Amino acid sequence: MTPIHQSLLQRLAVTPQLSFAVVMELALYDPAHGYYGPGPRRIGRKGDFYTAVSVGPLYGHLLADLARQTHVDLGKPEDFCVIEQAAHDGQLAEDILSSCDFDYLIVEPNPRYEAAQRERLAAFEKRVSWVPSLTSLPPRPALFVCNELPDAMPVHLVRWDGAEWEELFVVASAVPSSQSSALSFQPGPPSSSLADEIARLPRGLPPGYTTEIGLAALEWMRDLAASPFHGIIYIADYGLDHDDLYSPERSTGTLRRYIHHRTDDHVLEDLGECDITTHVNFTRLIEVAEDAGLKLRSYEHQGRYLGKLGLPWLAGLEGQRPDSVTQALVRQFHSLTHPAMMGRSFRVVVLEK
Repeated sequence: MTPIHQSLLQRLAVTPQLSFAVVMELALYDPAHGYYGPGPRRIGRKGDFYTAVSVGPLYGHLLADLARQTHVDLGKPEDFCVIEQAAHDGQLAEDILSSCDFDYLIVEPNPRYEAAQRERLAAFEKRVSWVPSLTSLPPRPALFVCNELPDAMPVHLVRWDGAEWEELFVVASAVPSSQSSALSFQPGPPSSSLADEIARLPRGLPPGYTTEIGLAALEWMRDLAASPFHGIIYIADYGLDHDDLYSPERSTGTLRRYIHHRTDDHVLEDLGECDITTHVNFTRLIEVAEDAGLKLRSYEHQGRYLGKLGLPWLAGLEGQRPDSVTQALVRQFHSLTHPAMMGRSFRVVVLEK
């Protein structure tokens, strides 16, 4: 039994049920025992999953090109900067900083992560600064970069019973032939906070159809729209459009856990020791962004977006004899853009603020 499991059982002894959003928040972000709380996790072959950043430095080089394009589009303001949220161990920041001369701001509320980022980015210390929240950002022109954050924001679970949507709450239940308690799901009337989003869900689905509602991601988008900076927002993550997300065939939703590059739906097991994630509802995220005053500039598969962004770099390779470094970068470009790899499973949203 993990410390997170024990903590939840203690809370359930006082409160009979908890929303899965509360459980997911604790399992991922508890400062002492959450999956992400104590500090940056190892990503890549020796970790639990891959990201675009773990593929290699080319991703950061391409985003540095986007920063230069944004700087020009905004009229080359002197106080232009790059802002990153969810900077993890600072690897993407290092890759971008190595390829451009702009100031860099990192939104980081966790002091352990900030310490790891400061250590990695020591060579760029005169150009990098930190703020604890979106509201703390200065009113500067910027490119805002966020790579794989909304998918790790807490979600509520809901299930169609054939007539109405019900919420799946986490409860404690006795384990047969044991003195311990297990965590399980129990349906009940939805939390009042879900009313608006439930009204947007389809009906007439097969009984037992289960999906997620990501209130935290929608609130994050509203906060992002209200933050003081202006410029361009780049968000990359894996997710689906409304019709794909709620297709009758997707009857178990997208909630999954990742551990050692294996994935399953046992999301109440090994809490705090594995990643928990869901696909982003991009249709709803973009709707909220536009309602908050942001303008959609681009929404497409990562492969298509980075393919276009990388055209000048690829053109510059023509006629050159490729060395080992260039060959490695070309392989990274292939990994980032090929439909069978990250090119189709990840999507990019670019918003104008």
